[in-house]
Amino acid sequence: MAKAGGAGAGVRRPLVSGNWKMHHDHLQSIRAVQDLGLRLGAADVASLDVSVHPTFTSLRSVQTVIEDRAIPVALGAQHCHHDDQGAFTGEVAPPMLARLGVSLVIVGHSERRQFFGQTDEVVALTVRAVLRHAMTPILCVGETEEEREDGETEARLTAQTTAAVKGLSPEQVAGLVIAYEPIWAIGTGRTATAEDAQWACAHIRGVVGEVAGAEGAGAVRIQYGGSVRPENAAELIGQPDVDGALVGGASLEAATFAAIVQAAASVVLTGR
Repeated sequence: MAKAGGAGAGVRRPLVSGNWKMHHDHLQSIRAVQDLGLRLGAADVASLDVSVHPTFTSLRSVQTVIEDRAIPVALGAQHCHHDDQGAFTGEVAPPMLARLGVSLVIVGHSERRQFFGQTDEVVALTVRAVLRHAMTPILCVGETEEEREDGETEARLTAQTTAAVKGLSPEQVAGLVIAYEPIWAIGTGRTATAEDAQWACAHIRGVVGEVAGAEGAGAVRIQYGGSVRPENAAELIGQPDVDGALVGGASLEAATFAAIVQAAASVVLTGR
């Protein structure tokens, strides 16, 4: 099935990302990525990309395993500061991640916004910092349950997306990943329907088009995130404007995450 969204729509390569959040120490992380490497074959990653996002303390350990065993996944981080250095106790700078071989960084996750006060302005600065160091931001946008019930989903997605991409070049926008994560579905077991996910991702793509042009909108990859499981991954990723998944709890077990990747791959190979 042809992808919606204008120029570049037919060549968007889906991305399935595992966000481990504050789980797995470095030993557990080593075992998890080793197990994942044993479960993913060449056919599973022939048509899509996979990334894992461990805690900061596990990044070096996971990097070593991925490189030593040639595991076909990219190394990602969960967050970074928007400055390259400074007196910011407890923070991690973008160049530190780049030197570790990190290729993708989650930016503006709802938990960072909710629990750590990350604003749209800070998210925009962080997106630019990640790009500055040749890494790919996974920009998270999404509405709360209250906003959804009040009919504010469209306005919220528009505001968050616009704030983050405004001023970026079409080439920069095309290289982004945006993750639509309905906050009411994260870790709750509730999942947006495939139709809901498609509507939201298509809306985000439309906003990108208005802000940055059709070329960037057609090329930008938009993931769905929120209680993704092996049972619903194919239906979600089969939607024309859903280009992968940002997986939380289900990515902690290699068997479950591999099953999600394989479900996504089956959809891509058979044609969305």
